Order: sequence, then structure tokens, then C-alpha cells
Amino acid sequence: MKLNGFLAAATLALAAQPAAAAPVSVSDAWARATMPGQKVSAAYMQIRADAPARLLSATSPVAPRVEVHEMKMDGGVMRMRQLQTIDLPAGKTVSLEPGGLHIMLMNLPKPIAAGDVIPLALVIESGGEQQTVEVRAEARAPGKGPMHGH
Repeated sequence: MKLNGFLAAATLALAAQPAAAAPVSVSDAWARATMPGQKVSAAYMQIRADAPARLLSATSPVAPRVEVHEMKMDGGVMRMRQLQTIDLPAGKTVSLEPGGLHIMLMNLPKPIAAGDVIPLALVIESGGEQQTVEVRAEARAPGKGPMHGH
């Protein structure tokens, strides 16, 4: 086999291999503490992927229902909607923050107190592979930015 033919075959073989999931880092993770009787909260963080990726879902042992959401203005009204995914462009930090993208913790069986640590598992897809990124978000007292009006 000529060198050019060998290189072409090796390149094709490598291209056929599934790409590894992109390294993903999460920083500044926090969640809202709840008021008595409040059954929802939200978690916020900064997510950065080294290659194109998507946040597919999240789970937490503190909430039976966890959803990825977005708040944005629509015809002069702030609306919140569930998202199926959040794109994580390569090398860019995506902010999950009050009034924008966030993770909803729903049907909370008990209140979240300031200082509690909320474990979250983020399911990230990149290069055809899925990975779970474990996150620990410290609960902060209400009054630090916009609240969800649920």
C-alpha cells in the first residue's frame, strides 16, 4: 500500500470512531432557598464546554421533577418555557442566571434553606456521546435577584 493510500485509510478509520464527549466545566453553581410552602426553586451556574455540546437534562435528589427553562420577553411580557436542550458552543461560557436560562426544581417535598447544598446531575451530549456532570449548588437566601412567581 502506498503511503497516501495508507494515510487515507487511517483517516477514514479514525473518522469512523465515535468522538469522545467534550470536557465540560461548571462554576458558580447556586440555587434559590425557598420560602415556607414554596414548592419550586431554580438553580443557576456557568457552563463551559471545550467542544460543541448540549445540555440535555438535569436531575436532583431534592426534587422529583427537574426541567431546563428559559425566561425571555415575548410581546412585552416575560414568559418562561421549558427547553428540550441548551446549546453549549465550544469554548464559550453559557450563563444560567435569574431572568434567563435556568434549571427548575419542581414539586419540592421540603423547603430548601440558605446554606443547603443541592446536588445536581447534568446530562451533556457532545460528539454523539453522553456524560453526566455532577454539580453541587449552594442555596442562597431569597432577595438576590428576580424570583420565580410560581
